[in-house]
Amino acid sequence: MYPEYIAELGRWADTAIAPHVLALADGEGLAREDEWAAGQAESFQGAFSSRGHGLSSPGHALSSWGHASSSWGRPDNPHSPNGADSLENPSPRATASFQGAPNLLPAASLSSKRAREENGSAPEVSRSEAVPPRGVGSHGLPVSPPIAQALAKVREEVELGEDDVAELFRAHGDDFAAVVAAADALRREVCGDTVTYVVTRNINYTNVCYFRCGFCAFSKGKLAANLRGAPYLVPVDEIVRRCEEAWERGGTEVCLQGGIHPAFTGDFYVDICRAIKEVLPDLHVHAFSALEVWQGAATLELPLRDYLARLQAAGLASLPGTAAEILDDEIRALICPDKVTTEQWLQVHETAHEVGLRSTTTIMFGHVDGPRNWARHLLRLREQQQRSGGFTEFVPLPFVHMEAPIYLHGRARRGPTFRESVLMHAVGRLALHPAITNIQASWVKLGVAGAQAALRAGANDLGGTLMNESISRAAGASHGQELPPEAMEAAIRAVGRAPRQRTTLYGEPALERRQASFGAPPLAEPLNPSVNDANLKPPSRLVRPGMAAATS
Repeated sequence: MYPEYIAELGRWADTAIAPHVLALADGEGLAREDEWAAGQAESFQGAFSSRGHGLSSPGHALSSWGHASSSWGRPDNPHSPNGADSLENPSPRATASFQGAPNLLPAASLSSKRAREENGSAPEVSRSEAVPPRGVGSHGLPVSPPIAQALAKVREEVELGEDDVAELFRAHGDDFAAVVAAADALRREVCGDTVTYVVTRNINYTNVCYFRCGFCAFSKGKLAANLRGAPYLVPVDEIVRRCEEAWERGGTEVCLQGGIHPAFTGDFYVDICRAIKEVLPDLHVHAFSALEVWQGAATLELPLRDYLARLQAAGLASLPGTAAEILDDEIRALICPDKVTTEQWLQVHETAHEVGLRSTTTIMFGHVDGPRNWARHLLRLREQQQRSGGFTEFVPLPFVHMEAPIYLHGRARRGPTFRESVLMHAVGRLALHPAITNIQASWVKLGVAGAQAALRAGANDLGGTLMNESISRAAGASHGQELPPEAMEAAIRAVGRAPRQRTTLYGEPALERRQASFGAPPLAEPLNPSVNDANLKPPSRLVRPGMAAATS
């Protein structure tokens, strides 16, 4: 079946076969080139085919992703995935494909126009290191004109347009290798060879939610109350206890998010912040998606600015970039029609930046979306950052499909391919430069081996240690709930980088925080009290910003 027909599958395919076609397709409507799936620890076993799509195609598997001489993967390497201190256990094929760092375009080839102007002349580069002519990759194989043109724009610091970014997402084979290498070279120029991470505790305080996002396997409503565990609501004193435990284990941040319980008002979020800061004044509270902020403000009938100022006064220090999903209302209408719209999400974050709060950005991709939607998302983030300047990082979140309702109902793909996941980090680096300088790899979604691949494709941050994680696990992810500092640093060193523990805003944590984070004691069993059916009954008025925007 040709891609143009897959793009309109409801028109061209019988409903009985459409789900099977989607499960075999990638974001371009082409056949999936690998068996990898986000969140599946065993998925590297079949991730790399030999069909010439650029991950392990014959002739340049090792040249694309490094050198066979690397110690990563050797039995005598103490941090090897096949050794005694294994972090993951990828197949030999995966190990071979990810030895060392990419070495396709020399770092000098991406020296910026600004750097050349400051130096007064072009940098001295040997003939072997010179930028290859347009249309030829540094490995001597042809690169398609659209890719060559887009990479030339990056070198000259010309902003990429929507068509450029969409073409980069369509890169296969040698094009893919060139995009990845260009992103890695730009990462080295901007961030050096340091990889950062933060010691944090993730707390999902309730899985009760009245929104019906098609990709979410975490939330419990009337129709899902008995699926994948009981509905729960963590009381504030238990939230504070978990924060205290995180502090004792060297944590500098707590990340708080949850479903939108029908009984919540904006006071709930304020009370959480205040309770934490009364006990732990130095703990950074990184909390509440744009949807939670919008719903909180609406229930109190406050302008966004006033409500965010109230949260800030109670102790909120920054916002996560979740609820972004895909910042393209064409896709949001299919996966989360009652959630905040693209404009509303951007409005929350712009207002947060105006009151002095920083925030992160995310993209949740690989379901009913594609390169054009991804390009629009990245460019909207770049434009927002140019206006307000408050985003600290970009975090790609590949769709975990296994328990997601939209996939189980046959209306979505089985997440992105591994090529698409690597490209999201690489293209994110290229398209967002220089507005957003930190690109994070999610080990929860990608696994350690996948996150290491992203570090070779433009990423410079491994995110948080987490301690607990519920949302990806509910969707079927199996990469674990915690990656302690010892494992974080081993994974970083294994790809030839230098680890650095950071704060939420990329500062240096205090020495006593770093010392407390190593050799931390086990966590106590968390308390998740179940809620009964009475708590699931909504009040007379629920805030549904997406629907309100659609009817206004």
